[in-house]
This record gives sequence, C-alpha cells and structure tokens, in this order.
Amino acid sequence: MRSFQRNFSVSSSFPLLPLQLPSPMETHVWFVLPDEFKSVSLLNQYMELLSPCEKENVLSMRGDQLQKRALLARTLVRTPIARYQINNHVVDPRSLKFKKNIHGKPELVWESDDGQCPSPLHFNISHTSSLIACGVTVNSPIGIDVEEKQRKIKNNILAFARRYFSLYEVEHLSAISDSEVQRQEFVKLWILKEAYVKALGRGFSAAPFKTFTIREKDATNSGASEVVVESSDHPVSLTNNWQFGLFELASSHYAAVCMEKDKTSDVAMRVPMRLTVRKTIPFVEDICISGTDAV
Repeated sequence: MRSFQRNFSVSSSFPLLPLQLPSPMETHVWFVLPDEFKSVSLLNQYMELLSPCEKENVLSMRGDQLQKRALLARTLVRTPIARYQINNHVVDPRSLKFKKNIHGKPELVWESDDGQCPSPLHFNISHTSSLIACGVTVNSPIGIDVEEKQRKIKNNILAFARRYFSLYEVEHLSAISDSEVQRQEFVKLWILKEAYVKALGRGFSAAPFKTFTIREKDATNSGASEVVVESSDHPVSLTNNWQFGLFELASSHYAAVCMEKDKTSDVAMRVPMRLTVRKTIPFVEDICISGTDAV
C-alpha cells in the first residue's frame, strides 16, 4: 500500500461525534473487520491521523494486508479516544500522544492546563487477521483479547495445557470428553488468561499463565456465575478486585475483557461489569451491537 505515503487531509465531511465516557465498571468495546475496508482514499485519511513513528511502523510491514491491519489498529485507538468528552470537548485524534510503561503496555498521555497528567482513560487492543478490537474504560486498567471461534489447535490440547495452564485448569479440560467442546473451552480459557495478564500491564514474563488460575465461581443469588482469579501460591485466596467479561464478536470470534474495579467508587466495587459494543468504520458509521447489559 505505497499509496499510503501520498498526502491526504482528514475529511471534514465525516466529523468525529462526541461520546459520553464509560460509566464506572463499564467497558466500551470497539471493533473493526479489516475485510470491509476497501476504499484506498479512506485508508489514506486514516494514515494522516498517525504520528510519524506510527506511519513508519505501518509502512515497515510486509504486504498490503499486514499494513492495512496495522493502520486500522492505530486508527481504532485514536478515533474513539478522541471522541470522548473530557473537559467538555473532543480532541483532534492526530494530537493524541502515547507512551509505553516499563513492560511495554501502551498508555495515553493526557494534556491538561497544568501539563501532562495521568489519563482517566485506559485502553487495550487485540487483533486476529480478521478482526481488531479495542476496549476503553475510565479509571480502571483493562485487558482485552480476541480469538477466532474456529481457531484450530495444532498441538494436543491437553499436552499444550499442561505446559501453560494450572493444575486446576488442566483437570477442568481433561473432564470434557467432547473434543470440540474441549477445544472451545481451551480457547475461552486462553483469552481470559491473556486478558488478565494484559490488564495487569506487566507482560507475560512477569505473570506466567501457570502462576494463576481462572475459574468460575459458584452462582450468586441472582443466578449469575462469576469468573475469578486464584493465585497458585495462595490457592484459597481469590483476587476479587478484577472482573471479567466473556462474549462473542461478529458471530465469529470469542472476546474476553478483564478490568480492575474502580476503587474510588464503593458502588462500582459491588456492581457487575457492563459492556457497550460498537462496530465502527471511523469517519463513516458506528453500529451499536449491544447496550450496557451486565456480563
């Protein structure tokens, strides 16, 4: 896609409409389907949103499809974040600045009248070859992971699980006799663990999968079950300051979200996570897939 290097200005025909911030314990999930993006002129508009370093990274990718996915991933971060109303205004997506923490997790740098300050917005991104998703929260670290529902596992599932999963998780998978159901449960468990590690923001090496267990807690009085994290070092201790969501996107992907409970709100510590999912084509349209139903 060497046409990306041409000069295009961001079209004023498609203004970025303002959005309300996610409420406490709410995650906004935005996703795009790369195969739906056919317009070269629109992709070039997206290219103009990126920083020089981001443009260089996109153009360094080998092949048009990899370049397009890298471009859409950066656009999917910049355009929704720019639309959230903080201090009663939206910002130019080109003006957004990012940094990485010591473990490499991208973070938003927020500019205020007093200079740079921690951003109230947290985000995380995940992608496959056919779908890219971005999760956004306020005052709560977030991790998101997506995987194709039909993802094939080349290795023996149980052998692979013994290498990376906790004993409880391996036993859980071993108890499933149907091979297809076992494969689906493996994929769901993997993305839940991945979302948790990404929410921690410390990287895989700092939080190996074997050091914690993801399991389903007994149903509450409301009848809703809960996904919880259990430390392998202290198996009776549940890490209850994280909440999970497990759902489908575009009928083709599983998605998992992990977010830290908002410690600044007593109410948020007690309510379940809520989701708003939107499919988007930046500058063209947004489609709200689901409202803020409890996960």
